[in-house]
Amino acid sequence: MAPQQTGSRKRKAPAAEAGAGSSASRGLAAATPEYGEGLLLPKKQKRPAARRSLLRYLKGREVGARGCAGPRGFEGELRAYAVHKLPALLTERELALGTLNKVFASQWLNARQVVCGTKCNTLFVVDVHSSHITRIPLLRDRAPVLARDQPSCGIHAIELNPSKTLLATGGENPNSLAVYQLPTLDPVCLGDRHGHKDWIFAIAWMSDTVVASGSRDGTVALWRVDPDMCHGSIAWHNDVGLPVYAHIRPKNMETIPRASTSPTNRKVRALAFSSKNEELGAVSLDGYFHLWKARSTLCRLLSVRLPYCRENVCLTYCDELSLYAVGSQSHVSFLDLRQCQQNVRPLCSREGGTGVRSLSFYQHIITIGTGHGSLLFYDIRAQKFLEERASASPGSSPGPRGRKLKLTSGRGWLNHDDLWVNYFGGVDEFPNALYTHCYNWPEMKLFVAGGPLPSGLHGNYAGLWS
Repeated sequence: MAPQQTGSRKRKAPAAEAGAGSSASRGLAAATPEYGEGLLLPKKQKRPAARRSLLRYLKGREVGARGCAGPRGFEGELRAYAVHKLPALLTERELALGTLNKVFASQWLNARQVVCGTKCNTLFVVDVHSSHITRIPLLRDRAPVLARDQPSCGIHAIELNPSKTLLATGGENPNSLAVYQLPTLDPVCLGDRHGHKDWIFAIAWMSDTVVASGSRDGTVALWRVDPDMCHGSIAWHNDVGLPVYAHIRPKNMETIPRASTSPTNRKVRALAFSSKNEELGAVSLDGYFHLWKARSTLCRLLSVRLPYCRENVCLTYCDELSLYAVGSQSHVSFLDLRQCQQNVRPLCSREGGTGVRSLSFYQHIITIGTGHGSLLFYDIRAQKFLEERASASPGSSPGPRGRKLKLTSGRGWLNHDDLWVNYFGGVDEFPNALYTHCYNWPEMKLFVAGGPLPSGLHGNYAGLWS
């Protein structure tokens, strides 16, 4: 049946529970290579003779030249060095966002534009050079929503597919999944049929056409975007000139298991996908990490009790290290599912219990956005925070000061309304929770955004660190 269309108007060691799918032990065993003859070269095998050509030599000297192991290795070392040194060199330039309330999600679209979603249910693109803001119309459900969700829910997730041709986020109804085409941001489809019954908190693309969403109703859904929707086979404008889009339903939907400790608090808060293992990880507010084998359907592998289970609100995955990181009220916990025991100890953010609000991996450095307006940087290999370096003076070389490197966000904007006056004593300044951050590594830039941590306060913060 053809999809329908409509118009858009504008603490203990973690214990594993066996799941419905294959056991995790089989997957871990298969991932561990055995030492044997396969790792040794035949004795008489020789390297191919090098082609003596000046052109090939110069091509091989290009940084990032394809098919050249040497330059690629050099580029990798150079990038690793830059990743380690960049945080200490970053300086902030605040961006004005007007009266928008709390930025929850963000992604770079190109070298100068970032798309953001807010608590006030606004989807917009900000130009980091000029601070110009362009609002994007939200997609409406096919059927009118009888019981409107609380308007304070907002947009909690924005994700781009691997080829950066599609963008997934929330719709006007925060229970629905909206997909836009890039770079035009034309509407493609809306997942509002037989989907989530509560707010979408997390989104993760598993391929260019398959995306997963996690909801506060305790479900994870798989959606497939038909390529024909993006290639003009669907009419894009109706009689009155409004863009139209398809309405889709999930191809698979799974409910996370109920925990005996907190059976009613199984809200899915964050998702992360491992493309290498084809596995989808999820964090629920009852203190559990869940793992599914993600192919055409979801097959649960395990559920693990997290060592720190209060306010687990963010999750990220590092392909290079095969490591999940979970942010909680005061710690970041690491899960290496290839190991029977955890070899990476949890780290404490030491930010007064305001919580870890955003996480991202790049190589062996994890960036941590806290609820107290701070950015921290942790080296997984060294298992310590990056440290500040003393300024160089004549005749002396800079050396480590031993103090943790911490970047503190600017003041942002705070609405001085009656609630602020009556309940917060007219305090003029609150630290901004850094709910989202995203890197533009080719240009060595970091976009950071958020707003005041207390739920009743209205305000925002956005900054470009470069």
